[in-house]
Amino acid sequence: MAGLIVGFFVLVLLSGSAIAYLIGASTVIAFLLTGNGEFLAALPQRVLSQLDVFAFMAMPLFILVGDLMNRGGVATALIDLAMSLMGRLKGGLGHVNILTSMFFAGVSGSATADAAAMSNTLVPAMLKRGYSLEYAAAVTAASSVVGPVIPPSVILIFYGAIMGVSVTALFVAAIVPGVLLGITLLLVNGVIAHKEDHPGGADITLPPLLPSIYRALPAISLPLIILGGVIFGLMTPTESAAVAVFASIGAGFFYGQMSWSVIRGSLERTLKLSGALFLILCAIASLSYLLSIERIPQTLAAFVETSQLSLIGYWLTVNLIFLVAGMVMDIKAAAALLAPVFVPIGLAMGIDPVHLGIVLCFNLALGLLTPPLGIVLVVISAVTRVSYWRLVAAVLPFLVAELFILVLLVLVPDLSLYLPGLLGFLGEP
Repeated sequence: MAGLIVGFFVLVLLSGSAIAYLIGASTVIAFLLTGNGEFLAALPQRVLSQLDVFAFMAMPLFILVGDLMNRGGVATALIDLAMSLMGRLKGGLGHVNILTSMFFAGVSGSATADAAAMSNTLVPAMLKRGYSLEYAAAVTAASSVVGPVIPPSVILIFYGAIMGVSVTALFVAAIVPGVLLGITLLLVNGVIAHKEDHPGGADITLPPLLPSIYRALPAISLPLIILGGVIFGLMTPTESAAVAVFASIGAGFFYGQMSWSVIRGSLERTLKLSGALFLILCAIASLSYLLSIERIPQTLAAFVETSQLSLIGYWLTVNLIFLVAGMVMDIKAAAALLAPVFVPIGLAMGIDPVHLGIVLCFNLALGLLTPPLGIVLVVISAVTRVSYWRLVAAVLPFLVAELFILVLLVLVPDLSLYLPGLLGFLGEP
């Protein structure tokens, strides 16, 4: 029976169908094959009750903010600011690429959005300065992973809403890991730049610093609005996202690239993406209902208890599963599908839910960069027309560094928990 369900899942997967249809169709077939067809009558009520979570309201708003800023000229302003700050260093444009991604992450919260934006702007600039295409694409791919880590992050909202963990605490907890990841990438780029004699130095013409800062202020204000309102308790993440929408429209008018047609285009894209996300959530809620009927989570928990899996064994197992899931699935769908199964086991072993959420979401983000199926690698290879396997070879030093940060986050929980604990956000519902 299980083999038939898995076989159907693989068949639909190979057909290229959307992940929501893949999960939904496999779940309905599984209901029938397991003799639980009568429970399908209660499925709509079950699905809607699981989607009735206030934190989910923030997702469409953050998607809209990111799209408005993408269309509103924010990338150019951030690149000029990063160039003013880092351009004269050895491998300066590599540093600019990473620093811009850190700035951009606080707006878009998406690795693929970051990768697409930077591929069309910074990769050509790096090529003109004498960088190889493979390295320019590799830096862009590696730095784009910062997007789902630094708040606002849609995947953190997914995790928080599904597992009943404070999204505010998750946002605050992600600040240190996100900044640490960015600094590590800057160090790796610096080492490679000196080793391979990348361009950079005093002869580089830079945008003037003060005008660059002034022009970038509207772009920088977005993360400050989102995080500042949340950290100081002035707004919930959903409310801060709503305020950020109006601020992003104002920033677009400031840069002279905002119009009613741009706003309409952003709204249309947000509706499409939000609809796709909620279809995934509906499909996963259906699967979760079936798993609860079949008592799969309880069976897994009992297996862990009887097998006496150690804390290290749990971390190794769950990180491997989530890393592979990040490679082959939409990371939001992977978080919604896997977290309800594996997180309760970790909580029973005494792991803090905020710490566990940061590690798992960071892990899924790394899956985007992990060969052979990392979606960010596929996107950047397609956009820049660089050989996929050459891109993989060039990105490996950055991937190793990012995996080191993952291990550090597992071994040192205070990297995630110190800041939210200091601000009193731990233990919030």
